[in-house]
Amino acid sequence: MSLKGKVAFVTGSTSGIGLAIARQMAKAGADITINGFGEATAIEAERQAIEKDFGVRCVFAEADVTKPEAMDAAIRLVEGQLGAVDILVNNAGIQYVAAAQDFPVEKWSKIIDINLSGVFYGIRAALPGMQKRGFGRIINIASAHGLVASVHKAAYVAAKHGVVGLTKVVALENARENITCNAICPGWVLTPLVQKQIDDRAAASGKSVEEETVALVSEKQPNARFAKPEEIGALAVFLCSEEARGITGTSQVIDGGWTAQ
Repeated sequence: MSLKGKVAFVTGSTSGIGLAIARQMAKAGADITINGFGEATAIEAERQAIEKDFGVRCVFAEADVTKPEAMDAAIRLVEGQLGAVDILVNNAGIQYVAAAQDFPVEKWSKIIDINLSGVFYGIRAALPGMQKRGFGRIINIASAHGLVASVHKAAYVAAKHGVVGLTKVVALENARENITCNAICPGWVLTPLVQKQIDDRAAASGKSVEEETVALVSEKQPNARFAKPEEIGALAVFLCSEEARGITGTSQVIDGGWTAQ
């Protein structure tokens, strides 16, 4: 599906799922803004790779999603350099695990700030331009944990449930504006961080990486396989298309049957 002529801003897109989404959208023809933290030369290499691989424009916006003024400035930057923000993908997120009674207050605050408030600040900054132009696609990367819970993830589960609720509100408020807002709720996704977790489990247990891969993912997902970041990106591209105009306020799951149980 073609996104040629559109401009996409993807938060938390210097690596992992966010980078895969940015690359899938660039592959579909959209100009891209990447955002996130990391080593400057590595980020610049990714930015140049997107331009070279897909023949689109790509800029980097170093905005802290927890600061509303920073997100306002980032949207203005993109509109100045690329002309618009037609597509906003709120992907930035962090995780921390501990029992509720032991959960550090500062970790709770940081997870809520990035995973929930950061989504709101991005939407708040981008919506006026979308409303003025009469087009917008907002995609919030939630999680299977936006629909169900797991132990030791109080802040993450609370934030992702909040993202699902925020998605519905924004969808309803813009239902007649050709602006859609949807959440994608991935289960286990095979990223470099998850691969390291598998490798560590294999080293500790003496089992093969393949055995530990199946063991880890099977704890939650009946299909016993990880989703690939590119699969998340492909769904995001579809949700941005004209064919998906009637899809809004939804939570699209890519979880191998996890939340069907």
